[in-house]
Amino acid sequence: MHCSYLIAMIIGRLAGKPIESREPPKTGFWLAFFWLRVLWSIGVLGFALAVTLSALFQGKTTMWPGVPGGVAVVLFFVLMSVVGMLEGMQIAFFAVTKIKKEDRGDKKFAKMTCELLFKGKGRNLPGFMIGRQLSVVTCFFVIARVTTLSIAEGEGNLWGVPDALQNFFNTGFLGAIITTILGSITWQLVASAFPIAFLSNPITYIFLVICLAFEWTGICGGAWVLAWIMKKMIGFQRDEVYIGTAEEREAQGHKDDADDLQAGTGHMIKLPGFYEDAPDSLKELMTTDPDVAKWMQESSASLQAPAEDADVEAQE
Repeated sequence: MHCSYLIAMIIGRLAGKPIESREPPKTGFWLAFFWLRVLWSIGVLGFALAVTLSALFQGKTTMWPGVPGGVAVVLFFVLMSVVGMLEGMQIAFFAVTKIKKEDRGDKKFAKMTCELLFKGKGRNLPGFMIGRQLSVVTCFFVIARVTTLSIAEGEGNLWGVPDALQNFFNTGFLGAIITTILGSITWQLVASAFPIAFLSNPITYIFLVICLAFEWTGICGGAWVLAWIMKKMIGFQRDEVYIGTAEEREAQGHKDDADDLQAGTGHMIKLPGFYEDAPDSLKELMTTDPDVAKWMQESSASLQAPAEDADVEAQE
């Protein structure tokens, strides 16, 4: 699936905003290994597309009889784009929930989308998730027919391949690879990098309205009941209950502060400056050298012990 990264990089370059990663830059062996996997993924995707498109034009798929090959190909890519938009919208919507209202852009459709999405008590966001799933499932019913190969009795195999390979083609696995890369992961990567751009697209607003209309039909209304039962059983609360909204966090200055960490039983503790300040070589060394990992664990334990003693004294 690594060619998804390449496609996302290309889109970022074309947009003039290269996609940035929080991971340290790859060098040497890991850089070569990454691009080797990208090339392998491109080859697999190209082969899957060649098999599927060839079968479409030869009428060797489970597509309904009477549908011309050219129409089936257009329908295939249109539906994959629809699924991709829905996948990207999901990522973009959850990204903007953590962004302040004034930082969500001033574009007309970005405002319209956010107003509809967060209207009232915010029920439209989970409502969109229900409608989105219905939309994706509907699209995949057609996509599965387009990408699943089927050889009629008495017909020769595609490209004259052996029966064993033809049976593999018939599983639909190649179609799954195409839809995963071109209809899902790539769109998610782009949406995670450019959530505001997704919101500013008028198609996003139209799809949001359609998904909410699907949810309104009540076909999957049982999901609300099951979610309510799970919430009561486990005690789930909205994120805002624990961390507040983006505006509240900014107003109260709630930012990560290493000097304000609560240590002791029941609390996580950071190793001093390790995650943020340690060089990459030390992080790699910790994963490869047991002695270094042991020393770091002992350092963590020595810091945590005084805090635990303080908790015991406070309880006494």
